[in-house]
Amino acid sequence: MWLFVGLGNPGDKYAKNRHNVGFMAVDGIAGEYAFSPFRSKFQGLLSEGTIEGQKVAVLKPQTYMNESGRSIAAAAKFFKIAPERVVVFYDELDIEPGKLKVRQGGGAAGHNGIKSAMAHLPSPDFWRVRIGIGHPGDKNRVSGYVLSDFAKADQEWLERMLPGIAKFCGLLVNENSDDFMTRIAEEMK
Repeated sequence: MWLFVGLGNPGDKYAKNRHNVGFMAVDGIAGEYAFSPFRSKFQGLLSEGTIEGQKVAVLKPQTYMNESGRSIAAAAKFFKIAPERVVVFYDELDIEPGKLKVRQGGGAAGHNGIKSAMAHLPSPDFWRVRIGIGHPGDKNRVSGYVLSDFAKADQEWLERMLPGIAKFCGLLVNENSDDFMTRIAEEMK
């Protein structure tokens, strides 16, 4: 079984924020594969289904970004899912908008949701799907930038990337992250 986690902040106030692109990505996956309706569980919203013949749980922690790891760890423990089968989708300041990178393990690069996941999972070897949102140019503007809605100009790439993530996420459960990144890059051309 796999656990796909979208990082974001709960509530309508944050729904279209750059920081919530992880929620947007897993909403698309759950919709694409006709997963069960989301229900409250593990301090989050959980949906379950099948991708490429493999069981997948989709989780949107409702603990706010800084405490996401509590929800992730509770779900992983309940389903007995090793960190190597956890995939976290989240916003990345250091990648330009419309680009995406996947890696297993590594550091948090200052992302509080990833810091929390690292603190609560037994290993940092979970997968990270880093969705580029770009940087505002000044570190003092980062908080306001990530907690603001995507600009109209971002809609063009979001409308291609989010469906692409859903369409090709079967490559992730088949442990083919390189092809996943290639397919997304092709969708973005």
